[in-house]
Amino acid sequence: MSHFTSEDEALLQSMLRQLLQSVKEKITGAPSAECAEEILLHLEETDENFHNYEFVKYLRQYIKNTVGPVIEEETEKCTSAQSQGEISGYDTLVQHLTKKARESKEYREMIHALKNVMMVVVESLINKFEEDRMHDKELASKAKKERQSDYYTDNCSDSDSSFNQSYAFMSQEQLQLLTEKLDPSQPKEVRQEALQTLCLAPASDILNCESWPSLSKHLTISLADPDATFSEKILRFYAKTFSSSPFNMTKEVYTSLARHLELYFLSEEYSLHISAGLDVSNSDVNRLLKKVRLLNEYQKEAPSSWIRHPEKYMEEVVESTLSLLSLKHKPNHPASPDFLSPMHFLALLDIKAVWFKKWTHAYYSRRVVFRLLERKYRSLINAAVQQCLDYFEFCKAAVNKNSKVDDFSQQQCSDTQDFSYTGPELQYIYFVHSLCLLGRLLIYKEGQNLFPVQLKNKKATVSRTDVLVLFVQLIYSSPSYPKTALAAHTENYSPESLVMEILQVFCDQTGCAAECLYTDTVIDALLHPVQSLLNGTEVYINCLETTLLDVADILARIAASGDGLSLLLYGENEKNAKDSPTAAHVLVQFTKKLLHDDISLLSGSEFMPVVKGAFIFVCRQMYRTCEGLQMLIPYGLHESIAEAWRKTSLLSERVPTPVTDADSSSSISQESKTSLLWEETLLDALLNFSTTPKGLFLLHSTDAMNDCVNFMFNSLSKKIQTNEYEDFGNRIIVTQMATTPMAAVSLQNSGFIKALVTELWALLECGKDDLRITQPKSTPVDPIDQSCQKSFLFLVNLLTYPAVFELLSKRDIPNKPMYSFREVPTDIIDIIDRLIILNSEAKIHSLFNYEQSHIFGLRLLNVLCCELNTLLLLETQYKVSQVLLTAQEENVTETSEGPGVFIIDGLSVERNHVLVRINLIGGPQERILPLRELDKDSGLYPWPMFSSLPVPKCYLAGIPRKSEFRQDKDVDKLLKLLRSPDKPTGWAEIYRKQFCKVMKTRPNSIGGPILAELIEKFVSHLSESKTDCYFSTGSYKAMDADVKKENLSSVQQLGVEMTVRYGKYLNLLKEDAENGLCFVLKNCEEFLKQQQRTVVSSLCCLQECYAGYDWFASSIFLIMSGDRERTLMFLQQFSRLLASAFLWLPRLHLSMHLPVTTVEYGIHPVYFCSAHHIEMLLKAELPLVCSAFHMSGFTPSQICLQWITQCFWNYMDWSEICHYIAICIFLGPDYQIYICISLFRHLQQDILKHTEARDLQVFLKEEALHGFRVSDYLDYMESLEELYRPMLLKDMKNIRTQNT
Repeated sequence: MSHFTSEDEALLQSMLRQLLQSVKEKITGAPSAECAEEILLHLEETDENFHNYEFVKYLRQYIKNTVGPVIEEETEKCTSAQSQGEISGYDTLVQHLTKKARESKEYREMIHALKNVMMVVVESLINKFEEDRMHDKELASKAKKERQSDYYTDNCSDSDSSFNQSYAFMSQEQLQLLTEKLDPSQPKEVRQEALQTLCLAPASDILNCESWPSLSKHLTISLADPDATFSEKILRFYAKTFSSSPFNMTKEVYTSLARHLELYFLSEEYSLHISAGLDVSNSDVNRLLKKVRLLNEYQKEAPSSWIRHPEKYMEEVVESTLSLLSLKHKPNHPASPDFLSPMHFLALLDIKAVWFKKWTHAYYSRRVVFRLLERKYRSLINAAVQQCLDYFEFCKAAVNKNSKVDDFSQQQCSDTQDFSYTGPELQYIYFVHSLCLLGRLLIYKEGQNLFPVQLKNKKATVSRTDVLVLFVQLIYSSPSYPKTALAAHTENYSPESLVMEILQVFCDQTGCAAECLYTDTVIDALLHPVQSLLNGTEVYINCLETTLLDVADILARIAASGDGLSLLLYGENEKNAKDSPTAAHVLVQFTKKLLHDDISLLSGSEFMPVVKGAFIFVCRQMYRTCEGLQMLIPYGLHESIAEAWRKTSLLSERVPTPVTDADSSSSISQESKTSLLWEETLLDALLNFSTTPKGLFLLHSTDAMNDCVNFMFNSLSKKIQTNEYEDFGNRIIVTQMATTPMAAVSLQNSGFIKALVTELWALLECGKDDLRITQPKSTPVDPIDQSCQKSFLFLVNLLTYPAVFELLSKRDIPNKPMYSFREVPTDIIDIIDRLIILNSEAKIHSLFNYEQSHIFGLRLLNVLCCELNTLLLLETQYKVSQVLLTAQEENVTETSEGPGVFIIDGLSVERNHVLVRINLIGGPQERILPLRELDKDSGLYPWPMFSSLPVPKCYLAGIPRKSEFRQDKDVDKLLKLLRSPDKPTGWAEIYRKQFCKVMKTRPNSIGGPILAELIEKFVSHLSESKTDCYFSTGSYKAMDADVKKENLSSVQQLGVEMTVRYGKYLNLLKEDAENGLCFVLKNCEEFLKQQQRTVVSSLCCLQECYAGYDWFASSIFLIMSGDRERTLMFLQQFSRLLASAFLWLPRLHLSMHLPVTTVEYGIHPVYFCSAHHIEMLLKAELPLVCSAFHMSGFTPSQICLQWITQCFWNYMDWSEICHYIAICIFLGPDYQIYICISLFRHLQQDILKHTEARDLQVFLKEEALHGFRVSDYLDYMESLEELYRPMLLKDMKNIRTQNT
């Protein structure tokens, strides 16, 4: 069948004709030829009869007969090949057969034959079509000549469809004659005939003709013709013009129509009054509404096209509109006050002022609208403001009289259709339109500039703030319905809902709209009902619950933005709280009263839990931030919420068992659901305290930690998808919790860590289902695959030292002889066992993706070991370093002669990096960490590998010589002042100023023996002054000098070794320094025990001595060049000062100087005080960095706690560590906070870059602080001191009190 006969051609032609006729409607409905082609191409998908067409059947049979044998032959070949394992899978077989069939000779011949025959068939069809069309045209021409008696024809029907119209093209003379015939002075019959002709002519010809100006005037006058049919035809002509002509032409018609309406409203003929109402069924009113509707439809469509035309065209449209809408009778006119204006009619048709919204949406048109409003049509704005004021006065009067005023806003709820409007209803519709117009106007700066406005009946002007206050007052002064009543209606035109829409838009805006809203006056107006309820004054509000919910909604939106939160906390100009309480104080007091059920007007209300929840949410927006929490702490809101939760939890346990009675059962069920929802709301509110360090501390005091963590875990488990903002918030909460031991244990007990580890294992080892994928998935090229990156970062956030100590302390790794493939890790100890310490063949063989999984574990280990206390714990418990060295020793080439060469692969490179990191201490210029990449030039790995200690010397920077610190005059002054027995008054302040001067000019002179003497004498003098001593300490006599290393814990022993190794590298210590440091540490431990209390707790960190190593005491030991007596004496004296609480972390371990509850939580003041204020200052000083942390789901408090705990070891060079300690001792403990803020300022660009790369926490933990010098930022720190010192020092001194 490769060739077609003439019979085949005839058959194909008839079948193709049948197919085209069947789909004729689809093709003719297409807007273009391309669309018609698309319809035909996708006919099989859209036409259910596709396979029943004879043409399709014929083609299918033809293809089967031609290519079928080829496919059968290839199928047999593939079947035999498949049995031999060469081809596998259904998809692969289909692809193979398709390819072979398309490449066959039979297929090519078939396509060639089909193309040829179809060209002949289609050509003959086209010729036949042309013949039929010419025949039809001749018949139509004959019929036309019989009917035609003039140069035009009238076959126009009343339908607007273009299929029922014929167009006659006219010359200028004919159009001029037509214009003359439409002159109002002509007889009615002549004008009607001319109008009929006009409707047939193309709109473009008419609008472009020379006589259009005259014609336009005639049409404008004729619109007022008493004959409804005549004016109706003109409107149809206008409508046709609007829909088929470009904007530059339609604006002529629009201005003509607007001018007609303007003349009509000013004429004596027009006599409609507001008081008389409006009957829409009246023919004259109906005609008028049609004209205004046509005008309004064009208003809403024009903005989509006018930007493509000159501005003058748009300006004409805008001006003609504003001129019409601002129309008023003259003041002396008898009907002036009762005038039913064009604005009333427009409001009837477009009640929400959509036209104005569209006109002001784009700057191009908005600029013109506002310019004209300002110059010529301010009366429009005045009238809108007046309408709102009038309605407000009406509502106030009605509320005072206790009468109902809610009929107008709910008219649409009626099922019966009414064709008339009363006067008050017309005024209400105009008010709604005015409200929406003003709401849109005030969003823009240009609109705000139109205020203040001067009203006729008011002496004072009305400002933009006055208008917003008026909007707010309408919420609680106008009629309102409970939320449940409004839910049944799709459209609600109540003032309360309209104002809420407007204010919500304001809250979502930034810039000028927000500035307009964020004023004390507006906030006071919002708080009016709240303040009234607080004061116990009488409240005139229709629906109190609805009003309070609306107020809470707006306040919560305001509090969600930075500027709005600042306004609520501090007032418009950060006014002094002594003048009057700010909004935050009012809100928290009201929320507490709600929680204690102290609001009598709301008692017993079914909406009470919803109202409580709404105001708790407003407070939550505040206490989620550090500055908001600081202000709310004195009110003890967390205690009130916790008390309410305990009551609700107790009640939910007492809900009786449902009985058989259906009604009783349903009511109990509903009550139980409401109680459960309220309990979850309270738990969510408590949980959100943990977004800040101090908030998490307060959460500990509520005894609701376990319930909150369980609630969070259950919520996360239920949500298959969370939005990105919620995800960031959850990660921040987990990150904060991981920094405290009690919360970390709660995370473990809730199942959160198990779920995280299980999900990680599924991603790492199981991967995604590869079934029915024709190509295998690519092998990951990143060390950590993108699918596992989120889990990796979650683990990094989670595994801080407090969490690691609670989860791993005194726990051995399983080290099983065999691991099943189905054995999934469920704990952190399992992750260490299966991914990090792979010290047996059983562990290696249990991994499907050994290299990828082990690299993941080594990367995690690398980050964990950046925290030195974690490193000491892992090293002492699991001998991590020895495991890695053994793995390196085994990873060598086998040779018969001598030792083998290290095999360079991903694992050996990763192990080499980890080994250097965990065995060397040093800042950015003191140790060199090997890169994880090959040399770009040679392509080789340039770093030497090793399988035994010590680490090769190439990883240490040039060994520093013992620094010689030369004394200059300024340093001499410092020493002289300290050595003088008689110190002048205010000597400490003089000393501090002199020290700052030296630090700024010669920072390198502060170090070595000079620094040791400076801090020693300075602390000695302060410790003798009762006013400077913060802690009282008893006398202590040092124990025998014979303290051996064996007397210390294994963690301390390893810490001593690392410290001495570092001190020797710095040339600060001698060979016998180890015993001296052991002496210092053991005596410090005994000395501090005198000031410790006994605590009964399940937390590991509270069972014995301080859980970590004493990095501060070790630092002082190095500063004192290994002199143990001087070091111990200094630490004893220093322990009396406030600075010791924040620099020397073991100082307050189990301390009796702290409240017993604070000790029981295991949270150090460095976290809930220093780190809290670091986060607060970061938001104020470096908002971009603060946002970057939030987006990363990481917290500044966690990394700062890590830096401070280990005295910046491994992050700063030794000289900078000395400067950090010196500054905090000399200038005050608050400088610890300023130094951290300076660090973030130094790292700002890197932080932003790594936030984008989604590895911020890894960067901050792994990277040293390159290029940072404390002295470079001293000026900046002093500026921070001026702003924040009073608040910070006050809070630091309050750590001894119960409520922090």
